[in-house]
Amino acid sequence: MAIAAADHWSSRFAFLMAAVGFAVGLGNIWRFPYITGENGGAAFVIIYLVCAFAIGVPILVAELMVGRRGQSSPPEAVAVVATESRRSRQWQWVGGMGLLAAYSIEIVYAAIVGWVLWYLYKAVTTGFADVDALNASSQFAAVLDDTAGMLFWTLVGLLITGLIIYAGVKEGIERAVVVMMPLMFLLLVGLATYNYFVGGFREAVTWLFTPDFSKIGPDVFLVAIGQAFFSIGVAMGGMMIYGSYLPKSISIGQSVLIIVVADTAVALLAGLVIFPAVFHHGLDPAAGAGLIFQTLPVAFAQMPGGHLFGVLFFTMLAVAGITSMVGLVECVNAWIEERFGMPRHRSAVLVIGSVAVLSIFSILSYNVLGDISFGGRNFNDTMDYFSNQILLPLGGLFIAVFAGWAMTRDASRDELWSMSSGAYELWRFMIRFVVPPALVIIFISGIGG
Repeated sequence: MAIAAADHWSSRFAFLMAAVGFAVGLGNIWRFPYITGENGGAAFVIIYLVCAFAIGVPILVAELMVGRRGQSSPPEAVAVVATESRRSRQWQWVGGMGLLAAYSIEIVYAAIVGWVLWYLYKAVTTGFADVDALNASSQFAAVLDDTAGMLFWTLVGLLITGLIIYAGVKEGIERAVVVMMPLMFLLLVGLATYNYFVGGFREAVTWLFTPDFSKIGPDVFLVAIGQAFFSIGVAMGGMMIYGSYLPKSISIGQSVLIIVVADTAVALLAGLVIFPAVFHHGLDPAAGAGLIFQTLPVAFAQMPGGHLFGVLFFTMLAVAGITSMVGLVECVNAWIEERFGMPRHRSAVLVIGSVAVLSIFSILSYNVLGDISFGGRNFNDTMDYFSNQILLPLGGLFIAVFAGWAMTRDASRDELWSMSSGAYELWRFMIRFVVPPALVIIFISGIGG
C-alpha cells in the first residue's frame, strides 16, 4: 500500500523539523557533551564530524532514498525497491530490523522520558530550592523506587506521543514538530546565552573545545563512529518512514546535510547549557546519566533565576524526548496500518498500548526486578544491548549494502537527482566501500564489549 499524497510533508521545513526532532534525543543532550570532554575536547569533535559526514550522511541519504522510492513502511519500501531492481523481495527483512530496533528502544526510552516529565512537573510546582547533592541523589533514588509514579509519567509521555501519531502526518506529527523544534532551539540558545552572563561559561568552552590529542587513540575513534551513527538516528526505521512522506521535489542531499549539522549543533549547544552550571557551582562534570537528574537540580537551587532555568531546561528535554518517541512509534505504526489494513487511529492505540505494557518491565527493572538478569544483564541492559549493539549496527550495515549493491544505479540516481555527478559518485563510493567496513568494526566491537 503506497503512501497517499495527502500524507506527504507539506514543506521541506516540516520534514526537516520532524527529521531533526527524531535525531535529537536525550542522548544528544547529555551524552555528547560528556564524551566530548572525556575524549579530547575539540580533537574529539573533529573526529566526530568526520565520522558523521563519512558514515552518518551516506546511510541517512540511503534510508531517505529507499523510503521515498518505496513509498511504504520500511519493510515494504525495501521490498518495492528490491523488486524494481530485480532483486528478491526478501530484502524486506532489512526494513524489519529497523522496526524491531525502534520498538525495542521505545520500550526503555519511554520510561526515561517519563523521568523527564516528572522532573519538569517538579520544576514547575516546587522547583529545586534548598536542594543539595545529598537531597538530589535521594530524590532520584526515590523516583526509581516509586513504581506507580514512574508508570504514571511514562504513560503521560506515551499519551502525548500517541495523540500526535493518532492525528496523522500533517495534522499530528507536522503540526507538533513545527512548533516544538523551533521552541527547543530557542530554549537552547536562550539558556546558553544566560550561562554566558551567569558564570562557568569559559570553563565549559575549555572543557568542550580545547583539543587534547593525547587522549586520541583507537578507542576514541570507535566512540566517535558510534556516537555519529547512533545520534543521527539511522537504522531505526524512523528516517525511512519520514522519507516515504517526502515529496520528490525536495533534495535529499541538501536535507541530510542540514539534519546532520543541526543534530551536531544541538549537541554542542547542550554542552554550553549544561556544563557552565556544573563548573560554576563546583559540581562533577563526569556524572554521566546522573548529571541531568542528580547534579543539575543542585545547580538550579544555587543559581539566580534557578526556578525558571529548571523549568525551561526540562521543557527542552521533554521536547527532545517526545519528538524522538514520535519517530520511533510512527515507523511501527505505519507498518501495522499497511500490513493489517488497520485505520491509523486503531493502529496508534495498539502500538502505544503494547509499548505501555512492555515498558512496565523496564520500570520494574529499576527496582523490584533489578536483580533478575539474563547473562549478567537486567531487562533494560538486555534491551539496550540488543538494540544498540546488535540491531543498529547490523541494520545500518545492511541498509548500506542494499543501497550500494542491490539497488540499481539508475534508481538511486533518480532519487538523488539534485546531487552533482561528483557528489553522487562520492556518495556511491562511500556507501559501497567505506561505510560497510566501518560498521563491521562497530558491530564486532559491540559484541566484544
